[in-house]
Amino acid sequence: MRGLTRAAKRAGEMAFNAGGGAVNWFPGHMAAASRAIRDRLKLADLVIEVRDARIPLSSANEDLQPVLAAKRRILALNKKDLANPNVMNRWLNHFKSCKQDCISINAHSSSSVNQLLGLAELKLKEAISKEPTLLIMVVGVPNVGKSALINSIHRIATTRFPVHDKNKRATVGPLPGVTQDIAGYKIASQPSIYVLDTPGVLVPSIPDMETGLKLALTGAVKDSAVGEERIAKYLLSLLNIRKTPLHWKRLVHRRDELHEETCSRNENDSRDSLRRRRCLNNAVALYVQDLVTEVQRTLCSTCLEFAGNTEEESELESLIDMQLTALRKVFRIPHKPFDETHGPTSKKLLTLFRSGKLGPFILDDLPDEQ
Repeated sequence: MRGLTRAAKRAGEMAFNAGGGAVNWFPGHMAAASRAIRDRLKLADLVIEVRDARIPLSSANEDLQPVLAAKRRILALNKKDLANPNVMNRWLNHFKSCKQDCISINAHSSSSVNQLLGLAELKLKEAISKEPTLLIMVVGVPNVGKSALINSIHRIATTRFPVHDKNKRATVGPLPGVTQDIAGYKIASQPSIYVLDTPGVLVPSIPDMETGLKLALTGAVKDSAVGEERIAKYLLSLLNIRKTPLHWKRLVHRRDELHEETCSRNENDSRDSLRRRRCLNNAVALYVQDLVTEVQRTLCSTCLEFAGNTEEESELESLIDMQLTALRKVFRIPHKPFDETHGPTSKKLLTLFRSGKLGPFILDDLPDEQ
């Protein structure tokens, strides 16, 4: 496992990163928001720090950790549906061993958010008996799902508690940094409990390119700041270093067998065949699954056919270029003369990864496995 970790670190140091230009990781409005958060943290009775379950360490705001560690705090690892569940259990055990309350959640699931609220109430039990008004603060880097969590908490709380204030919900958007003003929501009475939503605050200086690229890959940094092709190459480098495409061989083969069985049942009936083709054309879910299978098949076959040594950086980059070229055909992106860039291909590949279509992943390694 340590060898895998060392190899994974190579991905952030490859030549395509050095040649991609400097990255401005930290937008100006976040610096002002960071100062406001520090002031309000002094008043918070409980802090819910939301992190991306795929990067439990890289999505931490290191600049605020000393302040957060001194507060009642819950780590909420959001987007658990996109994370490998077996590895996630080990992460939960890791945080438990560090005496840190931690829960994996899906911010869009009422049952999941209810579990988080139960833990928050347990953490606040002592304070509830002493204070007439309590403040819960939600913090985290951009695009980890803070606003979605706030909306779910507000929706659940209005049915659970006698709250009469009709507060506006937090703005939710797909782009990092969309919530730029700190907003408060009253979620309970007797005692009054307020939840403050805060804009995501990324650390002013990301310690290394590896951390920055993980944040970019999971959507915490805007693609335009890093470049979609650079992010896609980083993703492919990780997949190849971890030998993930080779693990897809059996999965792709199983899907092919199911496809052949379906075709053989219908091959003697042209009407059924025509009906099936129409279903494939009209059913978005089937189309996406077929596309995912073809992407996995292509990445697997290029790995098997590649004769180079992927331990060598230059040869790994050659494999990645081969894969992006092959994926261009899979995505049916027309080739333009004298254009060797892979922007449209990279965008489609990143969309599949971020939506979980390529499978559940956790990109960070456990500290004891480094």
